[in-house]
Amino acid sequence: MPNEEVFIVDKDGNKVGPNVVGELVVRGSNVMQGYWNDPEETAKSFRSGRYKGETLLYTKDLFKKDEEDYLYFIARKDNLIKTKGERISPKEIENVLCEIDGVIDAAVIGVPDEVIGQAIKAFVQVKGKSNLTEKKVFNYCMKNLEPFMLPKWIEFIDTLPKLSTGKINIRALK
Repeated sequence: MPNEEVFIVDKDGNKVGPNVVGELVVRGSNVMQGYWNDPEETAKSFRSGRYKGETLLYTKDLFKKDEEDYLYFIARKDNLIKTKGERISPKEIENVLCEIDGVIDAAVIGVPDEVIGQAIKAFVQVKGKSNLTEKKVFNYCMKNLEPFMLPKWIEFIDTLPKLSTGKINIRALK
């Protein structure tokens, strides 16, 4: 877009280099000044830029860029699962689940766990009368995910709840 710049910053607000995950920040003449009648959310997401009157939007989206400055979405900052000392993007697990033959869609959430912080729960939507079992799905995950990313629970679901935007309604799953 004309008059727009995007960059990725670490938790301290410093720009990061290639292959480092951080928050996407947008600056430019098209960035709004804040959320209507929501000063609390505005304070969390918008900060002053280096130029007078400029507003930077901190998107809460985690990205990384490659050496050619192509951007790659990792996860929503507020959707990360914190388990066993690791921060996990549900999207990574969902992508692996969707590789399984017979899976239509998947959603992954963190469930409170006193020992590990959050345990991983996967919701899997399958095609018709699939012969998939929890064991088959778990075994596939064991071959394709790091051990700390393995779901503790796998639940088959007829349809995943969706928002009017077509995105999966994670809150409805919790």
